[in-house]
Amino acid sequence: MTPTTPDQALGELYAGNRRFVTGVPRHPNQDADHRAAVADGQHPFAVIVGCSDSRLAAEIIFDRGLGDLFVVRTAGHTVGPEVLGSVEYAITVLGTPLVVVLGHDSCGAVQAAREAVATGTSPAGHLGALVEAVVPSVRRAARQGIEDVDGIVDIHIAQTVETLLAGSAVLAERVAGGHCAVAGMSYRLSAGEVRTVAEMPAGTP
Repeated sequence: MTPTTPDQALGELYAGNRRFVTGVPRHPNQDADHRAAVADGQHPFAVIVGCSDSRLAAEIIFDRGLGDLFVVRTAGHTVGPEVLGSVEYAITVLGTPLVVVLGHDSCGAVQAAREAVATGTSPAGHLGALVEAVVPSVRRAARQGIEDVDGIVDIHIAQTVETLLAGSAVLAERVAGGHCAVAGMSYRLSAGEVRTVAEMPAGTP
């Protein structure tokens, strides 16, 4: 059954990730019958705001299928109006009860932002704007004495959770009203495991 509460949705993601890690995926909702069943509508139980890294395919690492996850991906899971609008669509129109920010170790965007802070320079073009969006997380980590890339990644995931809530009054209201929760997860590329590094439970004002 499709999860209908934030806790159920989070539990389903962890259960799917455990299957993926242990090599016993079920590949649910990927058959022809389900493809036909969801052709006329979707009811995803989680929004995944993830990094664009090619190794971070949400449906695979959470062992899910068609219609289960509403996925929005940008390099470094950076947030702009398009991302916020996509999240708001999922939680209001589709009634999705959980928003997950999904980052990963050895993140290239974080490494680039750390280098930009160290050298005082940023890449040219739109890539520079993307890197600059991650720089506040690098500076926040530095204030906490965290300088290694994976430590900064965790800080950046938490920062993105806060950015989503600060940038979308709609999301903040859904969380405060108990309809939705937001979680930040970090994925280990070699092990395939996810862990929660930040949480905003449903009902949090």
